[in-house]
Amino acid sequence: MAAYIVFEVDVKDPERYAKNRDLIQPTLEPYGGRFLVRGGSVENLEGSWRPSRLVIVEFPSVDKAKAWWRSDRYKPAKQLRQETTHTEMILVEGV
Repeated sequence: MAAYIVFEVDVKDPERYAKNRDLIQPTLEPYGGRFLVRGGSVENLEGSWRPSRLVIVEFPSVDKAKAWWRSDRYKPAKQLRQETTHTEMILVEGV
C-alpha cells in the first residue's frame, strides 16, 4: 500500500534552503519516491491549520518511506532542511 510523507515547512533561511531542491530529488528515486505537492499556494478551507509551505511525497510503501528518511543518501538534504526550517512531518499509509 502506498505511503505518504507530509511536511509542513516554515522556512527560516530561504537562501540556504533553496539548495535543498537540488539535493533532494536524487535521494527519492532509489526508494520510488515522488513529489505530489511541493510548495505552491495554500488556502485554508476549514479549521485553523495554516501551513506556509506544504510538501507531500508518495512512496510505494511505508518501508520504502522509512528507508528513505533514514538513508545516508538523504542525510545531507535532511540536515540542511533541519538547519534552515521548522518542520512538522507525518507518515501516513493510504490509497
